[in-house]
Amino acid sequence: MPPSEVLTRFPGRLLMVGFGCIGRAVLPLLLRHTGLGPDRIRILTDKGSHRDVAEEYRVGLRVEKVTPENYRRLLGEELRAGDFLLNLSIGVSSVELIAWCREAGVLYLDACIEPWEGGYYDTTKTASQRSNYGLREEALALRRPGPSPTAVLTHGVNPGLVSHFVKQALLDIAQATGGLAGGEPKDRAGWAGLAHRLGIKVIHVAERDTQVSATAKRPGEFVNTWSVEGFAGEGCQPAELGWGTHERHFPADGHRHGYGCDSAIYLDRPGAGTRVRSWTPLEGPYHGFLITHGESVSIADYLTVREGGEVAYRPTVHYTYHPCDDAVLSIHELAGKGWRLQQWRRELGAEDIEMGMDELGVLLAGHAKNAYWYGSRLSIVQARALAPLNNATSLQTAAGVLGGVVWAMRHPDRGIVDPEEMDFREVLDAALPYLGEMVGKFTNWTPLEYRGVLFPEDVDRDDPWQFKNVRVT
Repeated sequence: MPPSEVLTRFPGRLLMVGFGCIGRAVLPLLLRHTGLGPDRIRILTDKGSHRDVAEEYRVGLRVEKVTPENYRRLLGEELRAGDFLLNLSIGVSSVELIAWCREAGVLYLDACIEPWEGGYYDTTKTASQRSNYGLREEALALRRPGPSPTAVLTHGVNPGLVSHFVKQALLDIAQATGGLAGGEPKDRAGWAGLAHRLGIKVIHVAERDTQVSATAKRPGEFVNTWSVEGFAGEGCQPAELGWGTHERHFPADGHRHGYGCDSAIYLDRPGAGTRVRSWTPLEGPYHGFLITHGESVSIADYLTVREGGEVAYRPTVHYTYHPCDDAVLSIHELAGKGWRLQQWRRELGAEDIEMGMDELGVLLAGHAKNAYWYGSRLSIVQARALAPLNNATSLQTAAGVLGGVVWAMRHPDRGIVDPEEMDFREVLDAALPYLGEMVGKFTNWTPLEYRGVLFPEDVDRDDPWQFKNVRVT
């Protein structure tokens, strides 16, 4: 039976902007757990194709495209002080919505910091300006001293829940290695200090999606288990990663941003055209795509240790994504067409998938026990049983949105916050019932395994966890 506990009772109204796969996935969870009835939830979307879902849950739906010219009018008509704006849209500026919410006294959460439509492909902007690093710096620039309406940045599953997975993984590693002297960390300095003492060199968000549809991908079609437009957009952004202090081979195509927190670098190539090595317990070693994600920047920033004004420690952090096999074929075709999105797009819903699961977690490596993966294994069968309208991928993300929304409703005056700044236990308690089996496993795997056997390779054998060894060239 799916969980039904009311986790918080929010007195205001909630407006969901965007009603794609994640919006539809999280709607029944919000009705179960926030004390909100259908009469206090509204949906604002530019597409009326899912009106039947809104009607099934008796939630009002307004079809109107949100643009730079009309967003203030639309939000003003739908929200008042004390309400909640849940931004699950594509092509609507998160920064503009956050600024409006602060003025209006409205709470806010998104699953990704988005630019206005076309922003990911805007060649008048530099690669740095199109990056998640640049978008995050714009959002953080809105911070002001003192209490203000809570605005949670980038809180789905990744970015989002994976930041809380990292904290649990750090505690697990410390417990296994005797490195938790002084007790559990209480603040940012404590968590960064723990990662430093444990010797964490790299953190991979390591994900393998094995969900399979009965209908194979056709030529000229992009198939994915979540938003095709969302995946293609982030896949065409520059590859980004948090850049660790242990690294000694700066990429020839890499660049620093030259402003902001300086926790990350970007490459002169799209993330969907950049492959990296990682490991999950069921898949074992694999090649994934270095897709840019906000957690690569924010986790690296949060775990930075400074001494005398200089960076003394920081881990390398990046996403290593192996999507469902049809999505891999879709990316290969997309790249071959000059990164111009295919005419036909198919998002696999729960009813389309025959079997498989999403194995999503964090791999922390370089410590005394080599590497440790902690995360969620959620099958399509489990997802369908736990919540309607969900496949494994959408439900993991919806669980992260739910955890973030509940936390924000309980803490309405925290201002702009990254996922790492939230209480990880409180958020995970809300999300865990929807994540399937939570697994922690140590491994002896390194990216040097089986290297140079068939052909010679230029690797750094003195330190397996150099990005030079992780990257597939």
